Amino acid sequence: MLTPNDPTDAHWRVVPLPTLSDARKDWLTRGGSLTAHLRTLGAVTVEVTREAVDMPWRDEARALRITPRTPVWVREVALKVDGVPFVVAHSIVALAHSTGVWQSMRRLRTRPLAELLYSDSSVSRSALASSRITARHPLYRLASAQMEGGHALVARRSVFKRHGAPLMVTECMLDALWTRLAASHAPSHREHARAYDHLSSHAKRVAHGEAK
Repeated sequence: MLTPNDPTDAHWRVVPLPTLSDARKDWLTRGGSLTAHLRTLGAVTVEVTREAVDMPWRDEARALRITPRTPVWVREVALKVDGVPFVVAHSIVALAHSTGVWQSMRRLRTRPLAELLYSDSSVSRSALASSRITARHPLYRLASAQMEGGHALVARRSVFKRHGAPLMVTECMLDALWTRLAASHAPSHREHARAYDHLSSHAKRVAHGEAK
């Protein structure tokens, strides 16, 4: 049974799906600020795509133990690395808390939410939960606006609490992130392949008595 402000449910799990790649498992479970992790890959900018009063998604309402018609303040952004969207994020907080405990969330503009979440010792964080996101989930529509493609994506979410007020953050990783990570490892893979070819060639020469 869900406890209040628990990001896990039948579809969102603490342990990533075993079929996911090591890179996906790594990024879905990394603690700390995702923005800070992205900065290791390049210059990060925040594009705010929507800030508005809305209703929570069905799975968000279940996790926060609120009714689906409870008004919430929504902030949606695209996190870009060197101008390319790598992550889309969807954050919600009860409307009353958005003008109280979490009022700073409304004044962020293009600054990352991480500035609020990791600079205040009174903020606690739940465990991270991850899920595969298909076209049936509303988060997929946000991701589709920033990329092309029609396959499943992966996302993670957690609940931050400040003075008892929960704020849920859901982050969906886009294909550009995995492409960049693969490219960053490509040189080492090529070097390994060249070293292997050299050793293979040397072994053949030894077998034919050509190597000195």
